[in-house]
Amino acid sequence: MTKDNYEVIIVGGSYAGLSAAMALGRALRKVLVIDNGMPCNRYTPHSHNFITQDGETPYDIFQKAKSQVLAYPTVAFRENTVLKVLKTEEIFEVKTSDDSFFAKKIILATGIKDIFPDIKGFEDCWGKSILHCPYCHGYEVRNQQIAVVGNGEIGYDFAKLIYQWSTNIVLLTDGKSTLSEEQTNKLIAKGIRVIENKIEEYCHSNGQVTYVKLSGKMEFVVDAVFARIPFQQSTIFAQDLGCNMLPSGYIQVDEMQRTSVKGVYAVGDSTSMMRSVSVAVATGTKAGAMINKELIEAEF
Repeated sequence: MTKDNYEVIIVGGSYAGLSAAMALGRALRKVLVIDNGMPCNRYTPHSHNFITQDGETPYDIFQKAKSQVLAYPTVAFRENTVLKVLKTEEIFEVKTSDDSFFAKKIILATGIKDIFPDIKGFEDCWGKSILHCPYCHGYEVRNQQIAVVGNGEIGYDFAKLIYQWSTNIVLLTDGKSTLSEEQTNKLIAKGIRVIENKIEEYCHSNGQVTYVKLSGKMEFVVDAVFARIPFQQSTIFAQDLGCNMLPSGYIQVDEMQRTSVKGVYAVGDSTSMMRSVSVAVATGTKAGAMINKELIEAEF
């Protein structure tokens, strides 16, 4: 192999990508990780629900993981943005702004991009006090005053979920409610108000939401907000390579993170609604182990 040829190239070097790199490095595989430094959880000050790292900052976890992965001499790391991933009959080509690299296998650890609503204050609070996952952040806001944003079946299920962490919640439907009468009555029976006024602004102090400004000159004081927002894949590499996509927008993978295209694996947030560090790490480990097995089979 030349200096630009690898057995595996991993596009994306956050938790899933680095986990895959560690599994492959420990298997003595020549690996290149290319990362642009824009992880999905860069908005979040602290990471939770990952044993041994509970409460650490995402950046500190990343730096520790990177240093441990790069202790394996067959793993290389480049800070750059991948522009294109191409597949030929025998090999993959990965192009960056200043070079091209080649590999037998590709792992897409590219993550997803959240699509923020056009509401003042939302992006400033995202990941700090406007939260997406109660398993990651619910404990920190337990028993506090919480607004859940959602409507219809999704809003109803989300409100039920958050109720486990706090009974002091309100459901903001951001417009006319599409909940059924039965759903509305069940929420009311639990003391959960359903407010249909449009959300105009999330008022905050340095990302800590203090109250939600609603239409009709209504204001609602809160300590935290839970919201589920749409997303898109951070890159179109999976589509360009011909990988099957799920209706939900995630890359379709099997139990070992294989996509529908031979030699292409996908890991982390781009493949699952379970957006947690522990899940991302697990997917990377599985992909690394499976790729090593495939390379062994090919060599024999």
